[in-house]
Amino acid sequence: MTFPSQASQESPTTAGGNQRVPKPKWLRVKLPTGEPYKKVRDIVSEHQLHTICESGHCPNMGECWGAGTATFMILGNICTRSCGFCNVATGKPLEVDTFEPGRVAKSVKLMEVKHAVITSVDRDDLPDGGSEIWAQTVRAIRHHSPGTTLETLIPDFAGKWENLARVIQVAPEIVSHNLETVRRLTKHVRIQAKYDRSIEVLRRLRQAGMKTKSGIMLGLGETVEEVVEAMDDLRSVDCQVLTLGQYLQPTAKHLPVVEFIHPDVFAELKAIGLEKGFRFVESGPLVRSSYHAEKHLF
Repeated sequence: MTFPSQASQESPTTAGGNQRVPKPKWLRVKLPTGEPYKKVRDIVSEHQLHTICESGHCPNMGECWGAGTATFMILGNICTRSCGFCNVATGKPLEVDTFEPGRVAKSVKLMEVKHAVITSVDRDDLPDGGSEIWAQTVRAIRHHSPGTTLETLIPDFAGKWENLARVIQVAPEIVSHNLETVRRLTKHVRIQAKYDRSIEVLRRLRQAGMKTKSGIMLGLGETVEEVVEAMDDLRSVDCQVLTLGQYLQPTAKHLPVVEFIHPDVFAELKAIGLEKGFRFVESGPLVRSSYHAEKHLF
């Protein structure tokens, strides 16, 4: 993945190695503390909410929760897919909780969230892919907090476009769908997903007038050229916002980190992305899909 100027950066963990290399200094984060963080944590616990902040071990949880914001995960906390990078549990999900949209909406109001990010597990077990709960959640938040803007980080609905249409109908301010990795690594990283299907999701969203966003993890063995190619694929469907962040291995059972990408490389990739026409590019080792999401409204 290295640009020539970073060829001598710290040695990464390799996919075939048994040694875990310590994280470089730029990946160190402070433990979450403070009253605002405690308030959000208590609300999440009290209302039995699932946040990707917790299940995804997000390194920015302290910063975001400390600011009184969180990314909510709907449709339970068990996913029907088994992506090698993701720390969300895989298995047979529980029955859909029809009261979940109301609970999430009530919590958004209690937390006085100005911009809410909603994501979900994949629910390939459901005929509608969970799209009806998606639509109900957006409507419920708008009913209880009409001043709150929304970003929805959606799955691909297995290419069943009538399910995608339900999200389009409720028109969130931003609709995000992550490419996650480059074309070559998609089958390895997202075993049940398809690279071109994700591009098609974003194409259909833009065609319907949605503002779109996507994210890619770095450090899984991709090259600079492949990342730039992915940028071109996203721009070909007029994707407007891009996030680039370092992949971090959640547990020893997950895909290993192939490379820790230097912050200077992230900076160079941000410049390339902006030059290609993305309106916003968040690019850095600790960047995650919803990081600084409130800044991406336009």
